Parts: sequence; structure tokens; C-alpha cells
Amino acid sequence: MRVSAKADYALRALIEIAVRTDDTAVSAEQLGKAQSIPHGFLQAILADLRRADIVVSQRGQSGGWRFARKPASVTVADVIRAVDGPLVSVYGLRPEAVEYDESAQVLQHVWIAARHSLRMVFEQVSIQDLADGTLPEGVAALTQDDDAWQPH
Repeated sequence: MRVSAKADYALRALIEIAVRTDDTAVSAEQLGKAQSIPHGFLQAILADLRRADIVVSQRGQSGGWRFARKPASVTVADVIRAVDGPLVSVYGLRPEAVEYDESAQVLQHVWIAARHSLRMVFEQVSIQDLADGTLPEGVAALTQDDDAWQPH
């Protein structure tokens, strides 16, 4: 899987909002500076996150961005879907919609299995987990395997 810059920036911006303990709105400028995210790119990302009901914007003197719902209820999967679309697609189609000739039909099962594996991780990890610097036990256990850290 390839994680887009857009997804990475979105997650970093949300972590930055979540780590603030005073629950005040955070300006896009502050988010961009704190996480080295280009301003124009960040504005587009925040608009995607707003459309997905992950963040809301507040205008005025103390304006900026805040969560639309609790960070513990927003998962990595929610964020990736908001900015990039489905977790797995094949030629722009969801895996269950892809059709293959008889000898290659097994590929559809590979794509379905890959999506399921991604969901098992991305739907367990919340923005609050990331802001707290922790991972759910099952996800953390996956990182303990030495092979997980090896490029292949």
C-alpha cells in the first residue's frame, strides 16, 4: 500500500489538533507550521475532512479548526477515506466490483484480503490513540515482529 502525502498530512494535522488540551480552535497556519504542511495543500485537506464531518471550522478572532466529534471516534481509516477514497481500489473500482476472466479470478480475493487486513489496523487506531502516542494492543503487537521493519 502507498500512503499518499495527503493522507499523511491529514493525520498529522489531526494529531496536532488532538494534542492541544485547551480544546480551542487551531488555525490552518498554526497546523501548517507545527507539522511543516504547505498551506494551500492543508486548506484542501481540511475541506475534505470537513466534508467527511471529521472537523469543523470556526470563523472569527478565535477561529480555526476543531474536531466535529471526539478524536477517539475518528479512525485512521476514516481519515484516509475522507482524503483519498476507498482503502483499496483496483483501476478505481472497489475490489468486489472488479471482474476477471476465469484464470485470474483469484486476484479479486487477494484484493479483498488486502482490504480486510488494512481495515484490521486502520479501523482500530483512532486519532486519540495517535495523539496519546499509543496503539491498540493488537496493532502494537504487529510492530514487534522484526520482519515488519524489514524492507522487501
